[in-house]
Formats: sequence, C-alpha cells, structure tokens
Amino acid sequence: MTKVISLTSIVDDTYDAYATYEELEIFTKAIHRWDINCPDQLPDCMKLCYSELLMVFKDMEDLMSEQGKSYRVQLAKEAAKWLHEHYMPTVEEYLSVAFVSCCYPMLTIVSFVGMEDSITKETFTWAFNTPKILRASTIICRLMDDVVSHQFEQEREHVPSAVESYMKQYGVSAEEAYDEFYKRINNAWKDMNEAFLKPTVVPTSALNRILNLTRVIDLLYKDEDAYTRVGDSAKTSITALLIDPISI
Repeated sequence: MTKVISLTSIVDDTYDAYATYEELEIFTKAIHRWDINCPDQLPDCMKLCYSELLMVFKDMEDLMSEQGKSYRVQLAKEAAKWLHEHYMPTVEEYLSVAFVSCCYPMLTIVSFVGMEDSITKETFTWAFNTPKILRASTIICRLMDDVVSHQFEQEREHVPSAVESYMKQYGVSAEEAYDEFYKRINNAWKDMNEAFLKPTVVPTSALNRILNLTRVIDLLYKDEDAYTRVGDSAKTSITALLIDPISI
C-alpha cells in the first residue's frame, strides 16, 4: 500500500505539473495496455515509473495468488487504469470527476487487496459502484487539497483546481470559493457519519478503511498543505503515532 501511494503521488504530479500533453497521451495509453513491453515506447523520464508501477502490482498478485485471492489484484489494476481517465474544466464537471482524479477510489480498492476473508468480490464491486461514503471521502480529499494548496500550485503553473474553476465560473473571490467548499466538506463528513449509522452490504472493516484514509487527508490538509510542505504539525502527529506511541 505504501508503494502504491508513493507511485500515485509521482504519477499525479507528472500529470498535473511536469509532463507535456503529448507525453501524457503516450503514458495514458501505456497504462491502459498494462504491458511490460510498453516502456520502450515511453519517454526516458517515464520508463522507470511505469516499470515500477507494474512491478508493484505483480508483487501483490504473486502474494495474493498464494492465498487464492488473485482476483483482488485484477480489480485493483482496473482501478489504477480508471485513475487516468480524468479532467474536465467547469466546476460541476471538475467535481463530477473528483471521484477519480483525487486517487482515493483507487487507493481504497487497492487497500482491500490484503484484507481479511470478509472482503469479497462483492466488496470490490460495491466500491466500483460509487457508494455514498466513498464519494464523500473523495470530495473531502479533493476540496481540502485544492483549498489549502491553491496559491502555491498556481505559482508553479499547476493545472486549474476547483478553486480556480469556481472563481472563474461564478465571478467570485478566492475567499468566497473557500467558504463554499468548506460547506461542502462539512456536508461530506455528515455523509460519512451516516454510512456508519445505517445497515450496509459490506463489512464495517471496509467502511473503516475509507474513514481512515479520509482521516489522513484531514491531518495533512487541515490548515496547510502538509503533504507537499511537511510542517511541525504533521511531523508531531506522525512521531506520536509511529515513533513515540503511547503504550497500551
């Protein structure tokens, strides 16, 4: 999971800020083919990333095959391919594809791969069908990220965010756009809570995965972009959790 998140971050920046349109066309086609021979057709700067992406999923497949769960990796691959089918300019269009572009649907599905036997093929199918809790998670991820990283990303000629799209479409200031998106974030948290209060067709452990991934976003993007520029707040939280945990 750590390897997938790391590679996703690299690929995301490649799409948003570094590669040319022509390079991305080639890379996207290669992702959809999912062929170890494709690197020969890629720009040199993309060959290593592509090869490592395929290798990570190959390692997962080998491990899951030993447990008779190789189908999980095939579904995770589909999620990875799905990730590269995004970008629309208006605010409504932008948010309609946030379910894909923020990477969280793909990461959620990948996180199911190594889980216990209560996670079945039906669980993956449920996740692919845009359940309300997963949509809420992606909205929180996309909007918190876009709000706190807005100014910095525009300075480095990043692709337009939800903030830019909203400002242009409605003729409002950045602050007004922030206020609107924080309202939407609060409503999305209500949808997350609702999912735990009603009977669900999937195990609670699957819901907890989505909740915990969303908590990561809340930690990293609460008041600053602590993913791009790691500050004292994020360092303190990670240290308390992993280096100096409280004994139970």
